[in-house]
Amino acid sequence: MPPNTTVLFQGDSITEAGRDHTRDNNLGTGYAMMVANYFATEFAEKKVRFLNRGVAADKIRDLKNRWQKDCIDLEPDIVSILVGINDVVGGHFWKSPTSTKSFEEDYRAILEQTQDVSKAKIVLVNPFMVFMTKQQVIYKIILNQKIDVVKKLSEEFKTLLVPLDKIFDEATRGKKPTYYSEDGIHPTTTGHSLIAESWIKSVNGRFNAPVNSPADAVE
Repeated sequence: MPPNTTVLFQGDSITEAGRDHTRDNNLGTGYAMMVANYFATEFAEKKVRFLNRGVAADKIRDLKNRWQKDCIDLEPDIVSILVGINDVVGGHFWKSPTSTKSFEEDYRAILEQTQDVSKAKIVLVNPFMVFMTKQQVIYKIILNQKIDVVKKLSEEFKTLLVPLDKIFDEATRGKKPTYYSEDGIHPTTTGHSLIAESWIKSVNGRFNAPVNSPADAVE
């Protein structure tokens, strides 16, 4: 990663992770903070700046509505997006599910806006769910439709892709699901560590090619 790079993490409560919204540089206590700590330790001389604009309960439409202020205006060099779980469980908690068609349209809109008006490189992070209950098995079927959209858009816009769905599925084969999430959605500290490790492995050293070039597209 080049020196003086600004990295923006965007998403819902998984990204927010308790961040203080009154402090612009506060990263919360989750994977965003862990990634920043890694770079501060291993690559301090590069002076990479990290920002977190995750907002609890956000769906893709919420990101779209605040994208100018919370992404474009911040002029990031890299923007990482993890969103989608609330678009699935929203039908249960808020009686407002997001159709797959609407999810794709809104996601496409923010990617088009980003590429049209900025030079930011984009990292898409698949939403995920840790199996917990029979009800969540139903949610996972719906979530898979959103995951397919993210994969499709990653290929179309030639972004990096962090396949967290596969990563968590593999991780829970050897350990109890509660090791990574106590409710199937929000990660434990260990779950956040897994996200941070996966993000670093996928992203670190991948941004020497031109912005959003085919060479940047990985899974």
